[in-house]
Amino acid sequence: MEFKQVVGNRRSIRFFDPDKPVEREKIQVILETARLASCAVNAHWLRAIVVERDRIPADKLNQLKTPVAALTLDLAPVHIYFFVDLGIVNKIKGSRLRELVDAGALAPTHGWSHKFVDDFVYPQILEPMTKNLQGYIGAAFADAGGAAHCALLAAFDEGLGACLNTPNPALTKQVFGVPDDWHSLWVMLVGYPSESPDGGGQRPRPEFEELYFDGEYGKPFKRDAKVVDQLKKAKMLQAPAPLPGRMDEIKRLAQEYDLPM
Repeated sequence: MEFKQVVGNRRSIRFFDPDKPVEREKIQVILETARLASCAVNAHWLRAIVVERDRIPADKLNQLKTPVAALTLDLAPVHIYFFVDLGIVNKIKGSRLRELVDAGALAPTHGWSHKFVDDFVYPQILEPMTKNLQGYIGAAFADAGGAAHCALLAAFDEGLGACLNTPNPALTKQVFGVPDDWHSLWVMLVGYPSESPDGGGQRPRPEFEELYFDGEYGKPFKRDAKVVDQLKKAKMLQAPAPLPGRMDEIKRLAQEYDLPM
């Protein structure tokens, strides 16, 4: 699938076929994609625990349910719990930056060398940053979130449906027994949709020119209608929700899964 169409096809899918398993190789593709995502200082904060719904003990699954995501956890065959490892920078102590120097990704033309990493970048920037948790947490979570969103797009490229939910951080740490440095980010629920893959249409978004500015605040970045037409042809911009028949589909799914309406 072309990249623009993958972006256009992404929906927060919440109705999964509970009886159709997800192939393990597709889960690996999702994780491989996260591993290749852009990451500051090559730290790779993102960690993941893959849970198969039918293999996790029922008591643990029930502990992980929140009022918002309980039904979706029951329906989705695979749950991927994403964590941010805040301890990684002090564990690697600049070693992964040295790897980038050796690989030619950080070049001497820009001032990079092993000595620069060891004498300046780690002791004067990275190590002190980890002691300023307010700024450090924001940077680490932003990078991990980017990797998780790459994984989310990979799920749709594999023909799956997926949805990001916010788990209960204290319970995820307790249930999975993760290290103290790991902080809960999201759970990505994965499976084959039992609702239409288009999810009833592309979800509402704020107006383009409310979000983006040209050179300064208050000067909107003008949206070009020709580019909009190109993106529609590439299937990145798709028909908006709700599509005809969406409410009937929800009623059908409610009857199938014995859900309230």
